[in-house]
Amino acid sequence: MLSKHYNRDSIDPDEIFLDASNLPDHDPNQFEGRVERPVSTQAFLALVFLFITVACGFAYRAYSISVSDGEKYAEISRNNRLDRSVLFATRGRILDKNERELAWNDLNASSTASTTFTLRKYTSLPGLSHVLGFVRYPKSDAKGEWWREEYTPVSGVEYFYDSVLHGINGSSMTETSASGKVVRTNITTEPINGTDLHLTIDAEVQSKLYETLLHHANEQHFVGGAGVIMDIHTGNILALTSIPEYSNAAFVEGNSDAIDAAHESVRSPTLNRAVAGAYTPGSIVKPLFAAAALEEEIISPEKQIYSSGALILPNPYNPDQPSIFKDWRAHGWVDMRHAIAQSSDEYFYTVGGGYKSQKGLGINKIDEYSKRFGFATITGVMLGGEIPGIIPTPEWKEKVFGANDPWRIGNTYHTAIGQFGFQVTPLQVVRAIAALANGGTLYEPHLIKGERPTVQGTVGITESHLQVAREGMRLAVTLPDYGTARSLNMPEPHIAAKTGTAQTGTHNQWMNSWVVGFWPYEKPRYAFAIMLEKAPAGTLSGAAPGMKPFFEWLVAYKPEYIASE
Repeated sequence: MLSKHYNRDSIDPDEIFLDASNLPDHDPNQFEGRVERPVSTQAFLALVFLFITVACGFAYRAYSISVSDGEKYAEISRNNRLDRSVLFATRGRILDKNERELAWNDLNASSTASTTFTLRKYTSLPGLSHVLGFVRYPKSDAKGEWWREEYTPVSGVEYFYDSVLHGINGSSMTETSASGKVVRTNITTEPINGTDLHLTIDAEVQSKLYETLLHHANEQHFVGGAGVIMDIHTGNILALTSIPEYSNAAFVEGNSDAIDAAHESVRSPTLNRAVAGAYTPGSIVKPLFAAAALEEEIISPEKQIYSSGALILPNPYNPDQPSIFKDWRAHGWVDMRHAIAQSSDEYFYTVGGGYKSQKGLGINKIDEYSKRFGFATITGVMLGGEIPGIIPTPEWKEKVFGANDPWRIGNTYHTAIGQFGFQVTPLQVVRAIAALANGGTLYEPHLIKGERPTVQGTVGITESHLQVAREGMRLAVTLPDYGTARSLNMPEPHIAAKTGTAQTGTHNQWMNSWVVGFWPYEKPRYAFAIMLEKAPAGTLSGAAPGMKPFFEWLVAYKPEYIASE
């Protein structure tokens, strides 16, 4: 039995002999025969310290990235990884009926953004700004971030047909590394370009109409004016212009000086007078009320009424102070056709309100037929700011002047010649004249080529009665000396027309001048309405003589609009 004090550090003899037997193969280079020693305490502690130091470094870095500087690195990560870019759609062009470009696009490299959009360009032809309108561009901040990614339409067909023109923007995503290097770019959505818009307007005709009216207005000291030409069988607008106009190019480019000048001008160039200006019509309503009187069978075309220069209405309360309604001149005996041609106020006082034995239409019928011809209702044209206008009635007068100032016969007389509170727009007038010329159909005015004609109603007047009114308008052009529109008596086209003069101002110190009509007389195709606004009272050269150079130009350069179809 071994002693309990046995020492395991002793070496047995067999172990000595065993190692001795291996001695010949001993290789000290392989560390054979060496005695192994345990790792020292100092080395172990150094290893533990190194491990703790590295672990603390990793922990600090993780804390810094995720907690103390987390938002900064998260933002860097987001920006570096994905960057969205807008791919702007190209806006559709606007073209006239002959495919002439009126608005188009020009490539623009933005200096503050990595993406581009096209600049909007407009024709240099004058007279088209109010129809075309303008847009505002997409906007980016100083860092190139887009805060408005769309074109913003402001007026004209740019605004009302934006759904056709604007298209749909696309986008792309760019992936970058942490160092800012582009890894790849992917287009996520392709842009869809806008569709071209084709107008019914002939740009050259409209531009010439504008230049003609502006020249005459400047010479005769009219503040402004408007002109509209419409196809009487479809409602298609051949020309629609307002004078003076603003520069839509300056507005789209943000030219502050030009914009301020336009807004501050006393001539109101930003107002589209053709649709948003309401004016007293004066005598241009006489052919319409003549046809209405025939339809109501209150007078025949041949019956003559004597024009002495004034209609005198006895005053039963004060016989020494009768009511006097002046004519602009004494016409003598006139029938309906000559009353239209010579624009006899006294004749239409009588037909409108009645006098002695002659029955008149009365204000209710005047109101009814005015509405049949489309007055006091908007036309529906796709342009901004259109207003309905006013037909004076007893209800209207009570609303405006109060119950203590009732409707009187004199108010009916003045309404029958297009005065008092009567207000119409040039576009309403051309629609009414077109209905008179085409047999009584009221068409909605159209600006877009290819749209189907839209009938808004009929005037409900027999064709033969409308024909009498048309004959009176032709006589206004052809009647020597007395025809009020004789300045338009030309070899071609054969025009039927009616002039009108309306006094304005608190002391009638101003006048508006109208001429309306249609051509060719024998087989009408086009109606026109021209209004010149606010010249000094007594100005002799009004709208009718101002239009003669336009028709002469039309004959020479646009004969396709002259001949009967």
